[in-house]
Amino acid sequence: MTYRVALNFEDGATRFIDCNEGEKVLDAAYRNKINLPMDCSDGVCGTCKCRCEQGEYDLGDEYLEDALSEAEAEDGVVLTCQMVPSSDCVVAVPVPSSACKVKPAEHGGEVSSVELVSESTIILKLKLDKPETLGFLPGQYVNLAVPGTSEHRSYSFSSKVGATEASFLIRNVPGGLMSGWLAKEAKTGTRMKFVGPQGSFFLRAVDRPVVMLAGGTGLAPILSMLEVLADHGIDQPVHLIYGVTNDGDLVEIERINALAERLPTLTWVTCVADPDSVHPLKGYVTAHLADEHLNAGECDVYLCGPPPMVEAVRGFFAQKGVNPSHFFYEKFSATEAVAA
Repeated sequence: MTYRVALNFEDGATRFIDCNEGEKVLDAAYRNKINLPMDCSDGVCGTCKCRCEQGEYDLGDEYLEDALSEAEAEDGVVLTCQMVPSSDCVVAVPVPSSACKVKPAEHGGEVSSVELVSESTIILKLKLDKPETLGFLPGQYVNLAVPGTSEHRSYSFSSKVGATEASFLIRNVPGGLMSGWLAKEAKTGTRMKFVGPQGSFFLRAVDRPVVMLAGGTGLAPILSMLEVLADHGIDQPVHLIYGVTNDGDLVEIERINALAERLPTLTWVTCVADPDSVHPLKGYVTAHLADEHLNAGECDVYLCGPPPMVEAVRGFFAQKGVNPSHFFYEKFSATEAVAA
């Protein structure tokens, strides 16, 4: 039996390794030519100290307390020279990927569809060359190359982990390099390349109620997370608030409905900021965050949206005196449009 271990580096790069039954993470990493920090490899120095953010493991008992204290161990800190996984795991490595001689992972595929689903949103789907080699944590992003240029743009997966087709929600920016190429030049079968996965915004184990807040195309990583939750099933309630600027900006509603059918604990609402909207719920997402969803702070919050939205939610929590158990967020903004 093997376990999949995601190594999430300080710079956001993530690499996946297969760890054999009884194999230590450090040994598996070096077998995969990833030079994790180490010195003694005997549980003495503490150089290989990392944090396991998800998964089950045997901490080992052949290490000194000077290398790993009891308090650290209880907090999820591990020594990779001693840690033996007993499930798939996510391990946070406190150094940049370049320090471990990890090269950027390059992937490619062919355009299978480009659809302008609203004035503000394009859905891009890529048929992956080697889907079996692309691992990512739901919520992460890649740097997608704009064909014919040396430029890249960052987009989160909206697709489920393990799919043969990757999908992205792309903001349609007037004069934007990527959105302009997609609107005018992209054709079925066109080759595209990307580097990744990247990012520390990803779904953790669900041990308490979950609140998901999405603004505009910030819905993409939330959809990827919901796909995993729907596949695995959870007992904890999940509440999604999806906010946009205008009525026509709401996308992927049918998909959210389908996810709710697969995930009975999911409830969700949409809201529109435009005061002239005909939508029943107007205003920003914070106007529709109820105390029952926040569960007196005993909840995990996932937020993805433009910087003003993220700051507004943070300010809302501070004003309410709510301190969520975990608060994961990612800001996104459009790259400045090129001059015509």
